[in-house]
Amino acid sequence: MSPSTGVRETQRRRTRRALLDAALSLLEERSLGSLGLREVTRAAGVAPTAFYRHFRDMGELGTALVEEALASLHTTVRDVLAATGDSERRGEAAVRLVAELVRTRPAHVRFLVRERHGGVAAVREAIADQLDVFAEETGAALAADPVSAGWAGQDVTMLSRLLVDHMFMTASAFLAATLRGEDWTAATRTALGQLRLIHLGRVHWPG
Repeated sequence: MSPSTGVRETQRRRTRRALLDAALSLLEERSLGSLGLREVTRAAGVAPTAFYRHFRDMGELGTALVEEALASLHTTVRDVLAATGDSERRGEAAVRLVAELVRTRPAHVRFLVRERHGGVAAVREAIADQLDVFAEETGAALAADPVSAGWAGQDVTMLSRLLVDHMFMTASAFLAATLRGEDWTAATRTALGQLRLIHLGRVHWPG
């Protein structure tokens, strides 16, 4: 790679990053569907034409934010699922994982929570696709666990999706606690209690 090519690539990455960061900042209190391309480029300090060198439209920018927030978590989630120990310890590890995501990427999490059922179809689908992968990974671990081994596939799927939904609900609870100026003690206690209830139901499930 020539020096000039390297400079152009560095600038390209900086511009893309600036667009993503500008969008995240503007999305603090708004939905993606209400956000205009020119607002994003103005906030990023680039010309509107520069946007199209990186994204086809606002939907593609949104899917990039989804990928950025969730794609890197799959390995960590698999590690949590594969961890030895009882269900309570795995539950604690899962809640810590969600807490760390909210702590380090609050704007991304806020965006995901708002846009999961938002008005931009491409982003809804991208979030759903990522959650489907998490559910499949969770389901594979559940099917191999003695407590739920031998369950019907539909029951394993139902439980895995319940656990993924719980992850989202817990993230929302942490965000809400922050907005109220509270620490996360109560939200953590509630999340762990809910996981214990889910586990009790799992132990006694007739599947």
